[in-house]
Amino acid sequence: MSIVHIMKNWLKIVAVALLFYVHIAGILFAVPRLNILNETIRALYFHVPMWFGMVLLFLLSVYYSIRYLRNPLPQHDYRAVEYANVGLVFGILGMLTGMLWANFAWGSPWHGDPKQNGAAIALLVYLAYFVLRGSVENEEQRGRLSAVYNIFAFAAMVPLIFIIPRMTSSMHPGSGGNPGFNMYDLDSRMRLVFYPAVVGWFLVGVWIVSLRVKVRTLEEEILEIEHGKIH
Repeated sequence: MSIVHIMKNWLKIVAVALLFYVHIAGILFAVPRLNILNETIRALYFHVPMWFGMVLLFLLSVYYSIRYLRNPLPQHDYRAVEYANVGLVFGILGMLTGMLWANFAWGSPWHGDPKQNGAAIALLVYLAYFVLRGSVENEEQRGRLSAVYNIFAFAAMVPLIFIIPRMTSSMHPGSGGNPGFNMYDLDSRMRLVFYPAVVGWFLVGVWIVSLRVKVRTLEEEILEIEHGKIH
C-alpha cells in the first residue's frame, strides 16, 4: 500500500472523527449567552464552516480549470467540475442553514440582507456554469469554455460575498459596521468546535469529490470499451 493511499485513508478517518466531534460538541458544549441569538448561535458550527468549505472547493475548482487551460487533460476538467459541483451543494446547505438561523434570530428566513442577496447571486452564477456545460456538446470546447467561465464565476463570487456586504448596511456580524464574531462571541469555547468544523467539512467535501471523479473516470472508460466493441 502506497504512502499516498495511507494518507488518503487517514484523511478520511480524520474527516469523520472531526464531524462526529463537531456534532456532539456543537450540541452539548456551552455557548455564550447573547441577546437574541441565545442557543441559536450553535448554528455557527454548521452554517459558516459550510461556506468556508464552499469557497475552498470553488478555489480548487478554479485551480483545475487553469490547469485544464494550460494542459487540456480530461482529468483536470473532471476535477474542476466536481469541485464546483460539491462546492455548490455546500453553498446551498450553507444558505439553508443560514435561513434557518435567520428565522429564529431575525424573525424570518429571508430579510434581503446584502450578504444573503450576494450569496444567492453567487450561487446563481455557479448554476449558470452547469447550464453552460450542458449546452455544449464538443468535449474540448465545453472544457475550455467552462474553465474560462469558472474563473469568472469565482472572481464574481468574492466581491458578492466578502466585499460588497462589508461596504453596506448588513445584519451579519462583521458587515456594515457590525462587530465580527471574533470581537464578541467566538470565544475559546466556540473556537474548539468551530475550527475543527471548518477542517472537517472541507475534508468531507474533498472526499466526495474524489469519489465522484473516480465514478466519472470509470464511466468514461466503460463508454470507450463499449465504443471499441461496436467498431
